[in-house]
Amino acid sequence: MKEIIFYRSLTGRCPVEEFLDSLNDKQVKKILWVFRLIKEVDFVPKEYFKKMTGTDEIWEIRVTFGNKIFRFLGFFDRNNFIVLTNGFVKKSKKTPKKEIDIAHHRRIDFFERKQ
Repeated sequence: MKEIIFYRSLTGRCPVEEFLDSLNDKQVKKILWVFRLIKEVDFVPKEYFKKMTGTDEIWEIRVTFGNKIFRFLGFFDRNNFIVLTNGFVKKSKKTPKKEIDIAHHRRIDFFERKQ
């Protein structure tokens, strides 16, 4: 079973929680359903969870709700811990480079502070 944890900055800020707080209850309910699926299922369908192409370590959780597509980026810490760094509404076909850069930066910060 995998664990999903949220990245926290040095000051304690949690960008994923802040993003979830900006959504309505039905959207959050669907997102939490997908999180639970990822935690409990050994082989998660690629429509929900996959490694991002062009990166060595960033993974993407994908949630479709109505006409909105929510994305959460993160990385693995050891084999069973997924650290989510940021969430956003995807508005174009390609994941914004800015969001991928944020995930990379937070990954580096996470591991530097972990030591």
